[in-house]
Amino acid sequence: MARSDYAPIEPITLRGKYVTLEPLSEEHHDGLVDAVCDGELWNLWYTQVPRPEDMMAEILNRLDRQETGTFLPFATRLNDPETGAPGKVIGMTSYCNIDRVLPRLEVGYTWNAASVQGTGTNPDSKRLLLAHAFEVLGCEAVEFRTHWMNQQSRTAIARLGAKQDGVIRSHTRMPDGSLRDTVIFSIIASEWPMVRNGLDLRLAKARP
Repeated sequence: MARSDYAPIEPITLRGKYVTLEPLSEEHHDGLVDAVCDGELWNLWYTQVPRPEDMMAEILNRLDRQETGTFLPFATRLNDPETGAPGKVIGMTSYCNIDRVLPRLEVGYTWNAASVQGTGTNPDSKRLLLAHAFEVLGCEAVEFRTHWMNQQSRTAIARLGAKQDGVIRSHTRMPDGSLRDTVIFSIIASEWPMVRNGLDLRLAKARP
């Protein structure tokens, strides 16, 4: 039985040093189209990033999945370096595979514009999502999944402090018809203080 003192998993705005995560809505469409065109991210065959013409369908799909209670999507905005106020949209991320009973969830369906990669936006986003998951929602574990061939993503997840749990071979079919071997990582609640310290150190050294 789920504990009654856990906070409900519902839309929320999370503001960090470099980014603000806000509940996804149809109003984010134009900003997300601009962001995905920054680097033409849909051309990376081992990712599932929407093409510009498919962006509204992607937004509506994520919002539909939110209604099931197992998915919570966010739009990512870049904070103004002087005022800290949220500015342009740079990507998307989500809580997914939400298990309210354990509780446990996955952080996934994430992409950011090419021009902000390596600037501190990703660790800041993960710091916000992980802190909310462990410290507010009371999660026992947070999971990450990625394509075996996505070395950049695998490196970034491991650098967070997540441990690799295993690989599910021929797990899902990609848009081009190829089969994806899925690598699964996780962070458990007892590891969160160490992971948090590592992220805080990275963010203190990061340069936007």
